[in-house]
Amino acid sequence: MSYKASDVLKLIKTKKIQFVDLRFCDLFGTWQHTSFPASEIDADTFKNGMGFDGSSIRGWKSINNSDMLIIPDPSTAKIDPFTTYPTLAMICDIADPLSGERYDLDPRYVATKAEQYLKKSGVGDKVFFGPELEFFIFDDIRYESTPNTSFYSVDSIEGEWNMGEDEVPNTGHKIRYKEGYFPLSPADTYMDVRSEMANVMQDCGLHVECHHHEVGGPGQQEIDLRFAPLKQMADDTLWYKYIVKNVAKEHGKSATFMPKPVYADNGSGMHVHQSIWKGSKPLFAGNKYAGLSDMALYYIGGVLKHARAICAFSNSTINSYKRLVPGYEAPIVLAHSARNRSAAIRIPMYSDSPKAKRIETRFPDPAGNCYLIFSALFMAGMDGIKNKIKPTPELEKDIYTLSEKELSKYPNVPASLAEALDALKKDHKFLLEGGVFTEELIQGFIDYKMDEEVTPWRTRPNPYEFVLYYGV
Repeated sequence: MSYKASDVLKLIKTKKIQFVDLRFCDLFGTWQHTSFPASEIDADTFKNGMGFDGSSIRGWKSINNSDMLIIPDPSTAKIDPFTTYPTLAMICDIADPLSGERYDLDPRYVATKAEQYLKKSGVGDKVFFGPELEFFIFDDIRYESTPNTSFYSVDSIEGEWNMGEDEVPNTGHKIRYKEGYFPLSPADTYMDVRSEMANVMQDCGLHVECHHHEVGGPGQQEIDLRFAPLKQMADDTLWYKYIVKNVAKEHGKSATFMPKPVYADNGSGMHVHQSIWKGSKPLFAGNKYAGLSDMALYYIGGVLKHARAICAFSNSTINSYKRLVPGYEAPIVLAHSARNRSAAIRIPMYSDSPKAKRIETRFPDPAGNCYLIFSALFMAGMDGIKNKIKPTPELEKDIYTLSEKELSKYPNVPASLAEALDALKKDHKFLLEGGVFTEELIQGFIDYKMDEEVTPWRTRPNPYEFVLYYGV
């Protein structure tokens, strides 16, 4: 249900809500929140917002302009399923208290502007996104990085590495590496946990289509949501992650959206389905390759052209590039194909219905900020439509059987986060169209990632380096 401000105020009374939790997303995808007694919330809250200090929020560090307003969006109101005291949560927009204008570094505002840009363009009136988030559930996780030590340790009862452990008793039903796709219990030990996650999601208004165990043997999972408009789906993705992590916690387990937490097994991706509609007409259906329209092919052309820059948002961690490695499971070749899952963009062929016609971008992962990921993909696609960018030739063969000469026709995704950030620095004019992204946001994103992640990582020895080099 989509609430208005008056509906929220009534809900607070009828459900005897004690606290109202106001939530917003920082530049890098982490949900932040501040809570108020329900008595502090009235009609003016939805017009004037509540003040807060934004100087400590990642990517927003501006001491001289730190005062900000957090303005709740009543349409996002949901009762939090995990709090002890009855709490109503709302996703908020950020504004300047003096001018009243929206804050350009608020990623939700980027998504708002992306949707406005589509409508102003006349191309369509809605762009739909359907992400498939993969994640791991672990029974134990420990890690540390200090000047003289560095280690991590993850454990899952499903892990093949536990075949010889004295579990009193060890039942032996472990999942071999890369063989976790669709096994029944007793191998799949997380059926009930996923079902609970799906039920909580549905109780919170998310539309769940299915859930299943994923390829990764030690606890990799997937729960799929039905497609929705860009900003709504980014909102829903934040709820999705929140629910997954908290249900896992209630079961004494830990869930992570880290792209590559386990060596020798699949990493967690986030395949992103996209389509543009005008009214009730799907605009990606046509009579061209794989049943696509010219518009859809141009959209693909734009995404492929700008993919290396998009990766700064869609694969926004150093760890992301442990998954995007040649010869392994992730699609790194920037090509499109019907059905071929080794291409960066696939055209699903499950249905002949024009309403089902869409493209699937396969290189992103779930670690980043979905407001920025979806908006960047959309803006690249719109650049393709605007400039009629034709994609590289469709890829029908398995990439692992192609010769070097054949592969040379197609570029690859970046090999590292630093390389992706450099690509974004060189190629981001398409993001600035319509004022959707700003130079300040893009440069701030690049600077933070380089200063706080890439450079500190470069200065630290990796445990595997000791395996390789200690005896030199």
